[in-house]
Amino acid sequence: MADSSFDVVSKVDRQEVDNALNQASKEVAQRYDFRGVGASIEWSGDAVAIAANSAERVLAVLDVFETKLVRRGVSLKSLDFGEDKEPKASGKEYRLSGTLREGLSSENAKKITKLIRDEGPKGVKTQITGDEVRVSSKSRDDLQAIIALLKGADLDFAVQFVNYR
Repeated sequence: MADSSFDVVSKVDRQEVDNALNQASKEVAQRYDFRGVGASIEWSGDAVAIAANSAERVLAVLDVFETKLVRRGVSLKSLDFGEDKEPKASGKEYRLSGTLREGLSSENAKKITKLIRDEGPKGVKTQITGDEVRVSSKSRDDLQAIIALLKGADLDFAVQFVNYR
């Protein structure tokens, strides 16, 4: 019997992020506590740009955006607003910019393969190909155990499982 396999990837559904950003932008435009503070959230190239007249308002807009992302099923681990999420003063306005993290870096792929090798069932093979990790085994039960292991692991990046065969 042939080996069963799946791929571990880190991808973001851009359409869902765009929808969440549009919903957050509408809510910021309509909410009473954001009136007259110049609060906005928008795309700036491939980054998300948030602006307001105080640091607290910028963080409040970020909270609205994160709520919309969670409702749409997008992991917050795929957003990168820097380590401290501290808005930067720019004239009379505070700004915060963040990017979307896509693809597994080689360090993250190595973390996944080491975790599978150390804690996973024996007889499971891993292979790093580009920005994804292929996991294969003769037993589908072992693959299910690996998926449960990776979902339960405290990784600092979002993972999805695709091409399950």
